[in-house]
Amino acid sequence: MNKVLASADEAVAVIPDGATIMMGGFGLCGIPEHLIAALHRRGTKNLTIVSNNAGIDQFGVGPLLHSRRIRKMIATYVGENKEFERQFLAKEIEVELVPQGTFSERMRAAGAGIGGFFTPTGAGTLIAEGKESRVINGRTYILEAPLDADFAFVKAWKGDRLGNLVYRKTSRNFNPMMATAARHTIAEVEQLVEPGAIEPDAVHTPGIFVKRIVQGPAYEKRIEKKVTRG
Repeated sequence: MNKVLASADEAVAVIPDGATIMMGGFGLCGIPEHLIAALHRRGTKNLTIVSNNAGIDQFGVGPLLHSRRIRKMIATYVGENKEFERQFLAKEIEVELVPQGTFSERMRAAGAGIGGFFTPTGAGTLIAEGKESRVINGRTYILEAPLDADFAFVKAWKGDRLGNLVYRKTSRNFNPMMATAARHTIAEVEQLVEPGAIEPDAVHTPGIFVKRIVQGPAYEKRIEKKVTRG
C-alpha cells in the first residue's frame, strides 16, 4: 500500500477541531515542522497538544500558541516559550505537566495496550493527587494511566512508501512511542525511498503504525538556544 501524500496540507485535512495530537521531537530536534505549519495554515482550533515541550515563540508549537489554537498542553518542559508562559500565568490555557520519564512511559503503555503502571516518580507531590498509590518493597508508587491521542505527527530521517521509518539520533526521543500511541499517525520524512531500500533491522517504526507519509521540502535545523562567552 502506497501511503504517500503529495503535501503536508493534504495530510492535515483530516484533522477536526478539538482533536488531540501528539507532536514528536525533543526541543527543536526531530519536530514535524511541516505538518505543524500546515495545521496552522488550515486554522484548526481547540486542540489538545501532547508534546515534550512548547517549542519557541515562532517555531515548533509556538505559532499554534500565538494564534490561540491550543486549548490544552500536555508536556514535560515549557521554559523556552514566552507566549506559553503568558497564557499559563493568565489561565488562558489548560496545562498538564508530566515528569519526562513518566510522559514517555505513558505513551509506550498506550501503544503496547498496557492499562497502567506504577512509578515512584511524583509520589508525595502534587503529581500524585487523585491517583492510586501503593507501597512496594517499602517504597511508595503511584498509578499512571496510558496516554493516547487521536493523531500523532512524527518526524523521521528516512521513510519508505509503506510507512517504515528510521529516526536519526536525538529525533528518536518521543517520536517512536508517539507513532504507536495514536489512532492515526502521520509521518513526515527528510528522505523518501522505495520499499526494500531500508534494511529490516534498521526500521525503528514499522509501517503498520503509520497511516500517511509526506516528504518535507526542506528543514531549517534551528538551534533552540545559543549561548556565547566572550
